[in-house]
Amino acid sequence: MSLPDLDIDALRAFVTVADAGGFTAAAERLGRTQSAISVKIKRLEDALGRRVFERTSRSFAVTRDGELLLGYARRLLELNDETVRRFAEPAAEGDLRLGVAEYFVPQHLATVLGRFAKVYPRVNVEVQVGMSSEMVAALDAGDLDLVIAKRENGERRGRMIWRDPLRWAAPVSFTLPDPSLPVPLCALRAPCMFRGLAIKALAETGRPWRLVYTSSSMIGVQAAVRAGLGVTVLGESSVVEGMRVLGPEEGLPELGEVEIAVFGETARNRRLAEPLVGFILDSLRALRPAAASAPADLPAEAEAA
Repeated sequence: MSLPDLDIDALRAFVTVADAGGFTAAAERLGRTQSAISVKIKRLEDALGRRVFERTSRSFAVTRDGELLLGYARRLLELNDETVRRFAEPAAEGDLRLGVAEYFVPQHLATVLGRFAKVYPRVNVEVQVGMSSEMVAALDAGDLDLVIAKRENGERRGRMIWRDPLRWAAPVSFTLPDPSLPVPLCALRAPCMFRGLAIKALAETGRPWRLVYTSSSMIGVQAAVRAGLGVTVLGESSVVEGMRVLGPEEGLPELGEVEIAVFGETARNRRLAEPLVGFILDSLRALRPAAASAPADLPAEAEAA
């Protein structure tokens, strides 16, 4: 008995529907009609002989079989995209000094860069990780070629590639103290935008706070939170297992979102910068598909070399 081949396009539609929470939102993301997405899902279900979604006029849910398929589908899409990239841009080669902001998905970056090295073996990437201000300063000094870091609100420099909602993150079993008692904060050393936002937001709501843990690395802050020392402010893509997100219903203010941008793109380094940035974003969407929203603006022209 021969087994059917799964359609990559149908798998991509399935994953997008699951991540977007519905067919209409998925159709918008993929630039297709809702009926076209429905046809792809129906063909996928026919090929598998299983239902992957339960749909009524009032509810939508991934079935148990759909949950099982989701893991396989992500791996298949990741391998498909990696393969296509490898053959679409096989000639990329050279040296690139990359600076990355400390809080930009630190738990995934090493894995993603390791996979990039396999796909683009002739591109030598030297990576430095630090505070956004330090990385941009190193770029301006000529010590780095490309930087992925936060962009201040209203700043036009760089190309925005990622929007990450900001969240209050706490240990799984954490309960906020009485409003009259200070909120225990874990944070990066100053100056840090997340630290400043947390303190400002609490002060504006009249909520007392105290700094209980300061670290020079985001991984250190995450470890302190998971250990139960206190709460912190993170981009949603940096909330890891062992943490839970605290919402307004628990008395903490909304924080908005942070823009991550790529700085230093030039006509000279575009041949290396474009595949690297594209690979990082594609890989992160596969690893944490619902973690952050897609960028709103189109790629800008590269800065003058």
